[in-house]
Amino acid sequence: MTLPPEGTNPAPVAGTPVSGVPTTGQDAPVAASRNWLRRWRRITQPTPPDFNPGQDDAGEKRVSLLERNPFQIGFFAALGAIAAYGLISTMMNLRAVVVMIMLSLAIALGLNPVVSWLHNHGFRRGVAVFMVALSLVAVMALAGWALIPVVTEQINLLVTQTPGYLINLRQNGAIADFDNQFKVIDKAVQYLTSGELIGGLFGAGQVVAGVLVTIVLTAVLTLYFLTTLPTIKELIYQLAPASRRPRVKYLANEVFKRVGGYVSGLFIVVLIAMTVAFTFLNLVGLGQYALALTVVVGMFAFVPLVGPTISTIIMSIVGFAVSPTTGLVVLVFFLTYQQVDAYFIQPRVFARSVQIPAVLVMLAALSGGLLLGMIGAILAIPVTAALLLLYREVLVPHLDRK
Repeated sequence: MTLPPEGTNPAPVAGTPVSGVPTTGQDAPVAASRNWLRRWRRITQPTPPDFNPGQDDAGEKRVSLLERNPFQIGFFAALGAIAAYGLISTMMNLRAVVVMIMLSLAIALGLNPVVSWLHNHGFRRGVAVFMVALSLVAVMALAGWALIPVVTEQINLLVTQTPGYLINLRQNGAIADFDNQFKVIDKAVQYLTSGELIGGLFGAGQVVAGVLVTIVLTAVLTLYFLTTLPTIKELIYQLAPASRRPRVKYLANEVFKRVGGYVSGLFIVVLIAMTVAFTFLNLVGLGQYALALTVVVGMFAFVPLVGPTISTIIMSIVGFAVSPTTGLVVLVFFLTYQQVDAYFIQPRVFARSVQIPAVLVMLAALSGGLLLGMIGAILAIPVTAALLLLYREVLVPHLDRK
């Protein structure tokens, strides 16, 4: 037998595995199939990635802004600016709807303590909401019954008697000379006796109709929020991660408590003001207009800062129409009551619910009034209370830890 040259491996004989152990004829196909599987696995194994100095250990590629294409940067920046502009434009167009939703939610939070009290005393939540809503409808109906007849009567007297008052002004020599030159009184009388006044009243009626529609929609949203308030709270809590959910739940409950406490306290302040006004107006001889003026006091008491002043002016005008002494007494009394309300009643009512300095109350009311009008002035104070709570509970502890 001829031996293979030195340094070479002998060729494997059929039926003999690479390990040198002889195999039988039945084991040869099995060994061949295993060798084929090993070769297939080696071929299909993924190759290791090329080394890239821009990658970290986690395999995430770091791309600097300077390494991107300027066209790509400009394209994505333009898309971001367009999206931001569209979002801001949408929010501005839906500003009235957003304000209505915020107002409805604030009123619901303010009425929630009454609903919760009824619910804890055996009433179902839906029945409790219905009872509260029925009470509010009764109060509004009483206010309309007291205010509408007086306002209608005064408007009719103004329309019918104003032309005569204007004509009598001509008896004054200076006014007569001024009217002969500019014809002011003739134009005013013509406007009051022509159909232009009816058109103006029709436009005012459209404004009143729009206000009534807004009131109805706000009432419907308030009832919805009041009925589903527990579900809404749970949905808000679920937006937070599970590890931080207890803290978020605490902060959200505190914010809801501040907003609801302010609205509830505002109802108490308005009720006190209406009671004092109704009692005093009956004592000074304005009982004929006492109920209507009390409704006016209640309406303007919801407006921070300027509301009580406007109602005082209106009541003083009515008092001076009766007699100068009555008007002066009404003016002095309600100016004094404003000071008592600002420095004694409201601080004690809002001491535990709002807990914000008086300077912030004034600034918040002025800012909200400039941005969103009367509703903005009403909502600005509870929003400020919520932001102040987040400042104390979130921002200050975070800064203290650094």
